[in-house]
This record gives sequence, structure tokens and C-alpha cells, in this order.
Amino acid sequence: MVLLHVLFEHAAGYALFAVREVEEISLLLPQVEESVLTVGKFHNVVKLVAFAPFKSAQSALENINAVSEGILHEDLRLLLETSMPAKKKKALLGVADAKIGAAILEELGYQCQTGGVVAEILRGIRLHFHALVKGLTAQSASKAQLGLGHSYSRAKVKFNVNRVDNMIIQSISLLDQLDKDINTFSMRVREWYGYHFPELIKIVSENYTYCRLAKFIGNRKELSEESLEGLEEIVMDSAKAQAILEASRSSMGMDISPLDLINIESFSSRVISLSEYRKGLQEYLRSKMSQVAPSLSALIGEVVGARLISHAGSLTNLAKYPASTVQILGAEKALFRALKTRGNTPKYGLIFHSTFIGRAAAKNKGRISRYLANKCTIASRIDCFSEVPTSVFGDKLREQVEERLAFYETGEPPRKNLEVMKEAVVEASEVVAEVKRKQEKKEKKKKKREKRRLEALAAAAEEAENSVLETQENDIEPKKKKKKKKQQEAESEHELEAVSEPEENGLEEEALPKKKRKLTVEADQEEEKKKKKKKKKKKKGARDSEED
Repeated sequence: MVLLHVLFEHAAGYALFAVREVEEISLLLPQVEESVLTVGKFHNVVKLVAFAPFKSAQSALENINAVSEGILHEDLRLLLETSMPAKKKKALLGVADAKIGAAILEELGYQCQTGGVVAEILRGIRLHFHALVKGLTAQSASKAQLGLGHSYSRAKVKFNVNRVDNMIIQSISLLDQLDKDINTFSMRVREWYGYHFPELIKIVSENYTYCRLAKFIGNRKELSEESLEGLEEIVMDSAKAQAILEASRSSMGMDISPLDLINIESFSSRVISLSEYRKGLQEYLRSKMSQVAPSLSALIGEVVGARLISHAGSLTNLAKYPASTVQILGAEKALFRALKTRGNTPKYGLIFHSTFIGRAAAKNKGRISRYLANKCTIASRIDCFSEVPTSVFGDKLREQVEERLAFYETGEPPRKNLEVMKEAVVEASEVVAEVKRKQEKKEKKKKKREKRRLEALAAAAEEAENSVLETQENDIEPKKKKKKKKQQEAESEHELEAVSEPEENGLEEEALPKKKRKLTVEADQEEEKKKKKKKKKKKKGARDSEED
């Protein structure tokens, strides 16, 4: 009897289903096919064992990325360890992707199966998932799928496996385009300025120098001995500068108007600026190639290496190609024409532009191109899959090609590949160790700077707090002093009053005896009563007058 469990990855979380025990898994197929469309029947075949929902959208994206790359995530590991049966030999796990199945088998030891019955069961689970999991509605499931789909696609677009290959592809394409444009524009300047000074074309052959001279000279009639220094700076040759000066005096060219000269000069300056930009672009390409594919650029040069990457589409694609494909890369038309006409196939494509094939004899060109293509594939694979890119392997491979060229010419036997690669591995390990040391030093310095910055911020914050407290204390102290002064003044006044009152009362009391005191008090009371009676009478009289 075999107990089949099926793992289903949903946008809401991981779900583990148990399929009823059968002697053979193939017997389940007709039952599943019959019940897959109705929920009730399908519920009898499949039962939910565990459901592990994702904690957040970020967690869902991390898990789905891990599944797509065939990596066992910690959440999935926890679910399988807690929910799968303890007896691993009897348990069989059905998964959608063979990569994740291989990872589960390697790390947890559960036998995994894909396709056949598992695919049908997964189809049914996908169809009735919201009904099989309690508390999950079809609307919430679709929302989760839509959100995760968007975030996964966005992450895939941002996450470029080929790193900065696209920058190399764009820069080499622009470089080729600039070469064509500069050539065309330089020919236009030669033709245009040649009407006025035709002898200059024979003296100066380089396009960039010609454009600079056309801008500097302008009207040839104005050229004199004073402008010799300027000509020498541009041409870098005193004899050529003198020849230009002499040719300007006896030139057969037509006269030209100032307006035409202005246009020629402005166009020449544009061509010069384009040429200078091309130099900067070539430096940029060289630096990019040394970062992305140092071994390939050390072997055949930056420009040829960049052309190979551009033609392949990326460094990863180039690394996947066999040496036979790399050899004729760029000569596809010639290859298919040769296959169609049953002629000789081409021996080389883009790698013809490397210096090695040009240096080889005619009979050895095919052999050296094959050997060079082989070394190019090795270099591209090292660059693509190494963690720390170094040019050590490229330099060693270049030495091997040089030795092979010498072997074809002189018959001197080259070193064995195994010996060369052992040397390269030792050197590369040293370089990698040094790079890692530098990175560690940089990180330490960075941490120290960050620590200092945080300490400075904390100190500044403390100072600010202390200053605020001091200002508050300074504001509070005068108020307290004022209050104290007022209290002291009030107390002193009360004391004075208390002292004066008893003295007066004491004198009066001493002057009057007890009987007289009583009589005076009674007299006062009688007077008050009389006053009150008079007031009442007045009030009554006023009311009576109002009534009348």
C-alpha cells in the first residue's frame, strides 16, 4: 500500500493534501479523472492535511521565488517536517515541479513524483482550492493570485541574471554605429573642404586629424609662418606641418566665402566631438568588460569579446554555446549558404577580428580558430559562473593560444592544459583572497564611519537636550524668584498687620473695662437693627407709591 501526499503551492500559502491509500498509484488515475470536475466526488479522493498561509506579501514572494529556482524554503520545510508521516519509505510526495522535488528528496529524504496522476490531482486542487480550504473564498484566492502575480513579475523584471550585460551590448552597438557615422561625416568634410584646399587630402590621411586641420586652417590664404606651431601640435610632425604650409601657398583650390567656411568649421567641430565621445565610450566599454568578463577580454580583447556577448544576447547565452557555435558566431549567412550549395563551411566568424587568426599562416587559420573558440567558451563560462571575476584564467588561456601558434610555426610542444589550469587556480585563489581582504577592510572602515556618525549624532542630540533644559531652567528660575519675593512681601505685610492690630485692640481693651465693653457692643447692635427697620420702611413706601 502506498500513501500519496500532494503538495500544492498557492498564492495564499502551501497546502498538503492526502490521497487515499492504493496498491498502485496508476489505479488512482481513472477515479481522479471522473471526480475532478465535481467538488463532492473530488473531496472523497483528496483530503486536506495541512495548510500554511503566508504571513505577508513579502513572505509569499520569497517563497514563490525559492520554488521557481528549485530551493527548499524554511516555511515549506517546516510544513513537510510537521505534516508528513514519520515513515519516509512508505510516503510518496507529489509535486508540480521536478526541481523542487529534487531539493525535497536531497534535504528531507521524501520520494517525489511529478506528472501522470499527480498532474490530474493538482488540476482538481487548483479548480476547487477555495472549497477544499476552510475560510478561503474564491474572491480572496483570486486577489492573492493577482497580487502575487504582479509582485513576482515585477521582481523578475528588476532581477536581471545577466547583471550588466545589456550595458555592454548597448555600448558595443553604439560604438559600431559611431564608427560608421564618423567615417561618413569625415568623408563629407574631406569632399566639402577639398574644393578649397584639395592638396590637404594627400598630406593627411587620418579622418580625425583632417577635421581638426580643416577647423584650424579655415581660409588657406590666411595661413602663415605664425600658424606653424598650431599645425605641428595637431599633426605631431614638423615636416608635415611645413608641407601643409607650402601646399596652401600653391594650392589649385577654389576661393570660398566666409559663410561657407563657417558651415564647414561647425560641421568639422561636430565630427571632432563625435570622435572624442567615441574614445570615451571605448574606455567605458573596456572598464565594463573588465568587471563583467575579465577572462574573455584578456583572451581576445574587449571589443571582440563584447561583440560575441552582443551577438549571443548575453554572457549566460554565450557560456551555454559549444565551441563549434562560438567559432562561426557572426558567419551564419555564409554557413547556411554553404550548406545550401554544398560548399565549404566558414572557418571563423567574429573571432576572425582577434589578432591570433591574422598572425597564423593560411593553412593553420582553421586550426587556430577552432582552438581559440574552445578557449573562448572556457573563458566565458568562468566569467559567467565565478563569484569573484578575475583575469587570471584569461591571461593563462592567452598564453596557451600563443604557445599553440608557436607550435604550428616552429613545432615547439606546448604545455599541457592540466598544468596551466592548476597554476591558474592557485593564482586565482590568491587574487580572490586579496579581493576579499580588501572588501573586509572596506566594510570595517564603513562600519567605523557609521559608528562615528551615530556617536556624533547622539552627542549632538544630548547637547541639544542639555541646552533646552538649561534654557528652561533659566526661564523657570526668575519666575520662582519673583514668586518667592511676592510671598515674602505678603508674609511681611501680614506680620505687620498682625502686630499693629493687637496693639490697638489691646489699648482699647485696656482703656475700657468689661461692663462698658458689653454696653458698647449692645448699643452697636441696636443701632444696626434700627437702620435695617428704616430701610424696610423706605422699601414699603416706594412699593405703595408705585401701586397708587
